[in-house]
Amino acid sequence: ALAVKPMPAKKLRWGLLSTARINRAVIPPIRASARGKLAAVASRDLAKAEAYANEWNIPKAYGSYEALLAANDIDVVYLSLPNGLHAEWAIKCVEAGKHVLVEKPFALTVADVDKMADAAKRTGKVMAEAFMYRHHPQTLKAKELIENGAIGEALLVRASFTFNLTRTVDVRLDPTLGGGSLWDVGCYPISLAQYIFDGPPVEAVGWQTPDPTGVDGSFVGQLRYSGDRFAQFDCGLRSPFRTCAEIVGRSGTITLTQPFKPDTTSKLILRRNDADEIISAPDRQLYEGEVEDLHDAILNGASPRVSLADSRGHVATIVALHESARTGKPVQVS
Repeated sequence: ALAVKPMPAKKLRWGLLSTARINRAVIPPIRASARGKLAAVASRDLAKAEAYANEWNIPKAYGSYEALLAANDIDVVYLSLPNGLHAEWAIKCVEAGKHVLVEKPFALTVADVDKMADAAKRTGKVMAEAFMYRHHPQTLKAKELIENGAIGEALLVRASFTFNLTRTVDVRLDPTLGGGSLWDVGCYPISLAQYIFDGPPVEAVGWQTPDPTGVDGSFVGQLRYSGDRFAQFDCGLRSPFRTCAEIVGRSGTITLTQPFKPDTTSKLILRRNDADEIISAPDRQLYEGEVEDLHDAILNGASPRVSLADSRGHVATIVALHESARTGKPVQVS
């Protein structure tokens, strides 16, 4: 009998909604995937889209976002517009029949998150937040160690993420588009704490240092979780690059030297009984995980690793922190 050749895996056709700088991190894993291919890019300016398509060898260029969403040869959209536009365009993506990977932060209000979740449910399309580090083997190993009791009950998460934004014109400096350090990089420590503690906090306290542009140039926050568990973090746009995290348990600690942008130099250090052990985790291209996770959700019906409930918790926490910084009082997280 003749051998039956397996059917080739479906290649999901990706479109980039904007020519944002972050695209260059997502383009390689889309192209490297056996289940995806990069098909198009859209800008509000056709000449800009064509130049970008030529630079990155992308087959099609569109001179409006609407044109890309109207195309019948696009299955998935990577949405990398400024923060303040995520909700509007994510909803438009699924209503146009496209699955969508939304760059973090998912949205700027809890009400918008709920509208986005409703649109995804109504259309049957996958919508997920792009927290790339959540898919990395180092992050998964840290969670596995905690679940297996390596440090006892986790009680405290401490983390930092700062960098020096030298550009004077940048969407991250625009308060009308959801700029500021908390939305841009503070969301990482917040998402890590929520991941470790299996849900959002019950109360948030925050302090900010205003930037001349009107956004928070730096932010320090404390979060209280049920069961007397806590998180402390700082983030900023006007400091040297710093990224680190420590998870403190009843019987040990886990230190991540590069929790949010792990690479081959990153270390996961397990400390117990006053002795340190470096725990190995496989290396993986940083943005590959979020691409393949979305492929799994679309093609296999798997649940995205970063769920819509996770994203709601992230946004609710950040909103509460901003309110606390504004009022000078602790704020309950909705």
